Amino acid sequence: MDCQKVGSLIRQLRLGGKLTQLQLGELLEVSDKAVSKWERGLGCPDLSLISKLAGIFQVDTESLLAGELNQNVLLGGNMKKLVFYVCPECGNLVTALSATSVTCCGRKLQEMEAVKAPVEEKLQVELIENDYFISSSHEMTKDHYISFVALVTGDTLMMKKMYPEWNLQARIPQFCHGKLVWYCTKHGLFYQLI
Repeated sequence: MDCQKVGSLIRQLRLGGKLTQLQLGELLEVSDKAVSKWERGLGCPDLSLISKLAGIFQVDTESLLAGELNQNVLLGGNMKKLVFYVCPECGNLVTALSATSVTCCGRKLQEMEAVKAPVEEKLQVELIENDYFISSSHEMTKDHYISFVALVTGDTLMMKKMYPEWNLQARIPQFCHGKLVWYCTKHGLFYQLI
């Protein structure tokens, strides 16, 4: 932990939150002199205070310990670059417009990279009454199933949750051509263009 960087970040966050050193000290149950010492890089907060500091400033502890907040690059809202994160423990699904820091079940999640589906993995797509009817003979058991199917276009995401032990069938309105993305619990994230 670089005390100079951490102290500089604490000062930046404190000022951004319109707190005095005394007010921050009171929230943390330390003296304003301790806060001043940290901000000048002459020491670092005790590790037992890091989580509380992160909560006060609404930042993650990893960024606080690194002494910097990484800013994402604005992509102009292009949904085709949507990033998917899936928790291996609970199956929670998170999407973001760019790479971000996501945690679930106490673990930092890694960005899933969608691979082009080989012929044997592709989903069947039919046009029925202005909807895409999506189906597959993919195994759908508790241990091996497709957990979601999504249609991603330049400005829209339409997602359908799938459940184990149900047949994979979904209808998604045909509002545009795009990328069909799905997640297999054993083999990862796939896509095909439709």
